[in-house]
Amino acid sequence: MTFLPPEDRVVRDILTNSRLWFVVGLGNSPHRAAYRVARFLQSIGKTVVPIHPRAEVVHGSQGYRSIAEAVTVHGKPDVVDVFVRSDRAGDVADQAIAAGASVVWFQLDVIDDAAANRVVEAGLVMVMDRCPAIEYPRLSA
Repeated sequence: MTFLPPEDRVVRDILTNSRLWFVVGLGNSPHRAAYRVARFLQSIGKTVVPIHPRAEVVHGSQGYRSIAEAVTVHGKPDVVDVFVRSDRAGDVADQAIAAGASVVWFQLDVIDDAAANRVVEAGLVMVMDRCPAIEYPRLSA
């Protein structure tokens, strides 16, 4: 099966109506894209939960070492936003499915068609190789 990206209206709905975003790969480095995108997500009203092996507090939010650990505190995420290399993204997608997420979002240059197909087959929405900080202004205009 070939992964088909969601229509713009679906992405707009995610960006408008989702609230709880688990950001995988979010640490305290201001030079990393995850740090800047997480700040953007907060600026548009999203609750951002950092998921990183160091479990750092980022932008005032306590971090967690895993998606499963964060679920025990915050419940099911609306979106799991993935800032890891493509060769690790499939494992994160599987964790997001197990956590009951509604959406899995692979950031720019994070591409794994097999993982994307598993996400869709599990009934979740899959966004791949896109950035919410780019899509939000484009789709809100």
